[in-house]
Amino acid sequence: MNIEEFRDYCLRKAHVTESFPFDQHTLVFKVDKKMFALTGLENKPISVNLKCNPEKSIELRDLYNEVTAGYHMSKKHWNTIQIDGNLSSSLIKELIDHSYDLVVKGLSKKRQKELGFI
Repeated sequence: MNIEEFRDYCLRKAHVTESFPFDQHTLVFKVDKKMFALTGLENKPISVNLKCNPEKSIELRDLYNEVTAGYHMSKKHWNTIQIDGNLSSSLIKELIDHSYDLVVKGLSKKRQKELGFI
């Protein structure tokens, strides 16, 4: 997966916005103002930070060299994933979905209903 495919996939999700809140190189994706993915556009190799539940984070880090503790993020709840290497696009999409779903589930039930998630 390349950075354009990553961006397109994130933006296809409901209520997602993209912005550069930190600097002109760090692209952030949010659902209802809550971050679920970010990437440094100048990173080589290309890597992204995705939210992940703690148990799954540990499992993924053990299984894949391309998955490490979140760079500049909570090591418990975020992973840094190298996306231009050996991981399949389907696995990367699954991890994006997981991150997005965690953020949506963290919204209040009222807000989830307002946005049409429930």
